[in-house]
Formats: sequence, C-alpha cells, structure tokens
Amino acid sequence: MGGASNEVFICASDAVAEGGKGVRFPVLAFGDPATGFVVRYDGKPHAYLNRCAHVPIELDWAEGEFFESSGLYLMCATHGAIYVPDSGLCAGGPCKGGRLRPIAVRELDDKIYWQPDEFIRPPQAT
Repeated sequence: MGGASNEVFICASDAVAEGGKGVRFPVLAFGDPATGFVVRYDGKPHAYLNRCAHVPIELDWAEGEFFESSGLYLMCATHGAIYVPDSGLCAGGPCKGGRLRPIAVRELDDKIYWQPDEFIRPPQAT
C-alpha cells in the first residue's frame, strides 16, 4: 500500500536517478493545468512546480531534462536561470533570489508520492 490516502503516486524510485533525468507529472496549479517534476539530489527526491521563477514557463529543455550538464543545478532551458535542487532557490540568472514552488514529496517502499496542498492539486480535482 502507498502513503497517506491523499498522496498521489508519481513513479517508482528507480525512475529518478541522482542528478539525472527527472519525471514530470500532471497537476492543477492555482486552478490551471500544469506539470510538476521530481528529481533526485543528494540521495533524496525533490519535487517542484515546473515553472521558472523568472517567467512562468516550463524548465526542462527536453522532457525530464532539468539538470544542467554538471548535475549540480536545475536549469531553465529558456533563460538559463539555475536553481539549487534541494531548496529550489535561484542561484543565478534573471530570477536571482527567486525560487521554484516546492511540492511535498515522499519516498516509501521504492515508490515516490506527492502531497497535494491548497494550491497544487491532482488534475481531476476542481
């Protein structure tokens, strides 16, 4: 069985490699269809709304490609803003001082789940 009843399954744990490709998942963000994403950094999953803090566009340059080449930072493909993977804080670029909108995530029994909140909901919620 999964986590708490309102947690939403994202993927198997092994689908998200350290500093590698992330997994996108559908959400409703502030009532509008959007995507979230989960990546693994420092051994733990971290999830965010897939929207740059500079301009509200998706970060990944190809589906699931969120890390820049060193695997140390998340990077917006459009304007090059870089984010610290475990905090979502913008470390450089046009949104310096901004941050990605976190999505609570939990890893349990080799599966990763996300936790809806008042702003980020599952797509079927209204």
